[in-house]
Amino acid sequence: MTRSTLEKCTSNQTMVPSIKNYLLIGFLASASSAAPLAQAACDRTILTQAADAYIAAQTAGSLTPLQPMLATPWLYTENNKNISTTSSVLSKKLTIDHRRTNYDLVTCATYTELIAATGPYVIGTQIRHGADGKVSSIDTIASTTGSWLFNATKTLEYVKAEDPGWTPLPASAQSSREVIQAAGDAYLDMWSDAHAHEKVPWGTPCVRLEGSAYTGKGMANDSCQPGIPSNHNQAPNTRRRYVIDEEMGSVSVFCVWEHMVSLCFFLLFWMIGRAEVVLPFGLQMGFESCD
Repeated sequence: MTRSTLEKCTSNQTMVPSIKNYLLIGFLASASSAAPLAQAACDRTILTQAADAYIAAQTAGSLTPLQPMLATPWLYTENNKNISTTSSVLSKKLTIDHRRTNYDLVTCATYTELIAATGPYVIGTQIRHGADGKVSSIDTIASTTGSWLFNATKTLEYVKAEDPGWTPLPASAQSSREVIQAAGDAYLDMWSDAHAHEKVPWGTPCVRLEGSAYTGKGMANDSCQPGIPSNHNQAPNTRRRYVIDEEMGSVSVFCVWEHMVSLCFFLLFWMIGRAEVVLPFGLQMGFESCD
């Protein structure tokens, strides 16, 4: 991913009433929309093998490591455009300094983020599988020099510092995929909905990393709410594609940031939930021109 915004928040007991209200809203919203179709043959081992093959292909700058896992046909998308891999970032040899993969066992998909400081690139990729386990699509958002607030070295520094905090949740602490998606959607809706921020389960302290700009000061009262949109009459964030990992409490959302020169945008929203209380969550955002 272009891992451009990282928010890490801890629980705030004074937030519990509004969080409970948020969870109810998230449930109602999900109930009114169609649930994703589960894949009959979704296997975590196959997802891991494909994600590893993708990393090997990016390291080699060659599709060869991925070839045995690709469906016929399959689709490659980069920065919201369908293109040939021969003209894509996947054709470039990159030394990978960081990678992380999250798993969606309902829709049979993965989200992999990687950082190549010397590329330099920060990349987020959603890989989707068909019922036979083969890779049906690879959807990438890649940012490099010239992208908004881009500095891969600084991003890598902050990401590595945060890495130890992202571990699988025990079953008792996991939120439903509906709740996790609703949290990510609420954040993305803030540009076009004046009340969306009320549905985000904000925590305190919270820090944000946008591109390579880090807002945390190491204070107990660090907040991610300063700087959120105040103009709610902007174009919405459209074409949302989700990868939801309940075990990690995360949702990866790819979309088009239409109010800012139609930027390609991805959001990785982390949320830890237990019963009706939402605890620490994190947010990572990335941007790249779609033009």
